[in-house]
Order: sequence, then C-alpha cells, then structure tokens
Amino acid sequence: MSETYFELTVIVHEQFTDLIADLIANLTDDGVEIGRDRVIVRSEKDLSGIIKELEKLDPSIGITCTVEEKENIDWIQAYQDSIQPIEAGAFYVHPEWYPPMDDKINILINPALAFGSGHHATTFTCLEAITERVHEGQRVLDIGCGSGILALAARKLGARVELCDVDPLSVESAEANFKLNSETYDKIWEGSVNQAKDSYDIVIANIIADVLRALASELKRAVKEKGTLILSGILDKKESIVTDSFSDLTLLERKQKDEWITLIYTK
Repeated sequence: MSETYFELTVIVHEQFTDLIADLIANLTDDGVEIGRDRVIVRSEKDLSGIIKELEKLDPSIGITCTVEEKENIDWIQAYQDSIQPIEAGAFYVHPEWYPPMDDKINILINPALAFGSGHHATTFTCLEAITERVHEGQRVLDIGCGSGILALAARKLGARVELCDVDPLSVESAEANFKLNSETYDKIWEGSVNQAKDSYDIVIANIIADVLRALASELKRAVKEKGTLILSGILDKKESIVTDSFSDLTLLERKQKDEWITLIYTK
C-alpha cells in the first residue's frame, strides 16, 4: 500500500448524480461513493483519465472536478463504517458486515459501486411501495435495475421477477446480488423495456423524469390492464414532465421524500 492516495470529487447537478456515478464506475475498478450532488472516487492510481472523459460531456450537466492527494489510511474500512443499514417498508437492507434483523425481510447489498443500496430517497420510497403493492405470485418487471435491489425486494415477497438495465455493469451487479441473497429471477437482460415480450402485474421504473417521459408508451404497454406502474427518480421540479406523460393512467398514490417523488399508477 502506498503512503498516499488520490481523492477525486465530482460536483454535479443533482438530477445527473446517478448517471455520472454509473459512467465513472465503468471507467475504474475503484469504489465509487455517491452523495446528493457529488460522486467521490478514491484510488492509489492516477485519476486524470476519468477527468478527461468527464470533460467531454455536455457543459449543461454542470460538472466540477477536484483532486486531492491524501494520506493513505484504510479508507475502505472507513467507508464501510460510514454505511449504515436502513429499514424501508418491510425490508432491512444491510451490507454483509452488519447482521440481519429477525423481524424484517432482509436484503443483503454490499454498496461497493454506484448502485442502489436503499439509501437514496427514490429507492427508499420504491421499497415502501413494493411492500404495499407486491404480492405472492405476481409478475414484476424492474426497469433500470441497478443493483437489483427492487427486484430482490419483490422476489422476497414471492413475486416472479424480470429485470433489465442498459448498463452491462448494472446487469452484472444485479446478477451478483441475487446470488448473494440466494434468490432467483425469471429473466434478466441488458437493454430496456422495449425488449420485454410480456405484460406484467407490476412494472417498476426508478430512472429519471426525462427518461420516464421518453419510455412512457413502452412502460404503459408493459403493464397489464388493472396492473400497477411504479415510477420514481423524479425531482419535484420535474414532476409535471411525468404526470403529463402518464395522464391517461389513474394516479393511485404520490410519495415524496426530500425533493424526490415516486408516483404509483394503475392502468
């Protein structure tokens, strides 16, 4: 272990945080930490290559990069110590260095990369919605699955699940997390909802408002009549983009945590 390491902090507009984190995760094998408006990478290797790639992005994303050289403490352990388990709905989401809870449905997620571990407000409210809406034997499709946490939650409630993501690293992460939790899925693929061949009792899409608008017709097609559509990743200031695109459905519930919105519709 070298005496110092580099810490890259990328400040970004909040609505792009997850996208930038996913991009960085594809550029490095080092751990990626996500905050509300920032992404942090720590590495003993030179991080200038990541900065060069970020500089190619549209300036409207609003990226600011800073690099510091720091004393090389055991930051992996420090990061692990900073990650707390969460309780959301019926679920207890925890990394492997915390024990399970007896009175909760346990989901084991090790948050080593830029994927959902339940801490983000949108994942939290989706877990609440899954607790309330998903039942044994239903068919559930998770679009933009990330870590697979939402599909895992539905599976642990007895649903049959399929999941997909346009990012191959997310697909790998979801596969690994299903294995870690000793759970199975019906199907997983790299891609989006347009590749779904069937219709589902519940479709979950925790993405961002602009993508939800772009996928609106395909998302509605994937839901059975009288089925449920859970949409999340929506900043409150962009809520109208989604409500306008799904106005032909019936809004069952609106959940809000911080500035993030989850909308639950029926077809």
